[in-house]
Amino acid sequence: MARVRTEQEWRESAPGRAAAAGPLVRVAEREPGGSPRAPRPSEGAGPLAGVRVLDLTRVVAGPVATRTLALLGADVLRVDPPDPAEIAWQHLDTGQGKRSTVLDLRTAPGLRTARELLDAADALVTGYRPGAVEALGLRAPSGVVTGRVSAWGDAGPWAGRRGFDSIVQAACGIALLEGHDGAPGALPAQALDHASGYLLAAGLVDALTLRDGGPGATGDGRGRDVSVSLARTATWLLDLPGRDPVHPPAAAPSGSGPDPRTVTHDRVTTARPALPGYDDYPHPARPWGEDVPVWR
Repeated sequence: MARVRTEQEWRESAPGRAAAAGPLVRVAEREPGGSPRAPRPSEGAGPLAGVRVLDLTRVVAGPVATRTLALLGADVLRVDPPDPAEIAWQHLDTGQGKRSTVLDLRTAPGLRTARELLDAADALVTGYRPGAVEALGLRAPSGVVTGRVSAWGDAGPWAGRRGFDSIVQAACGIALLEGHDGAPGALPAQALDHASGYLLAAGLVDALTLRDGGPGATGDGRGRDVSVSLARTATWLLDLPGRDPVHPPAAAPSGSGPDPRTVTHDRVTTARPALPGYDDYPHPARPWGEDVPVWR
């Protein structure tokens, strides 16, 4: 939990100053090592066809990032612990385009399988607090691009803390800005989560392009560490011009009849992808945890 603060209190605090420092998307090159990864043939479509993404994320921000990579054609394998299961309706939204499997990394067989998957992956995306995955013994090879979303970033006194969107809204002043008569409120959507997820996906696409190259360009074969934080995203949003303290409430889809903002599969209706030119994800969310832990 975090104490509800005013925007000024947050900006003057040590964690608030840390959240305002540095780039919105942090990218760090790793030392070169190992052999360059050759392009992998794929029958899929999209600019990331043939790219393998090991997805160790939960809830919203990280899954939005990997859902975006799946939208662009990557083979995304979401890995969860056996317990707790992801919230069912949430998985139906953020699991689109991916496959879903269960591994217990606290057991020798589960960790061994995860390491085998990671050795053959192009990218590892995590959404746990900094150091949590590494503490289990899972580390990315030199040529793998990594992406991480955290609540408070990797600097400052709160760097190692857990957190999620609503807690960050409370700490950074957004809750009071969205409240009434001194009572805290909340943004009409988990905007810190969604914005951070898309920013992370953009950073990962850039890092993969630098590693692998593109039309007329040769990649350098180097892995990179890409990271975003909800607190840094919150500061970025607070710094944007044109803030309206009396904005109207968010409009929800009508729920009846065709709506260009939504797509329906069977009885499940979700928002369309946010990226222009993509009307739907490659496939609806697979049943949680029911896929085999192997690459296509």
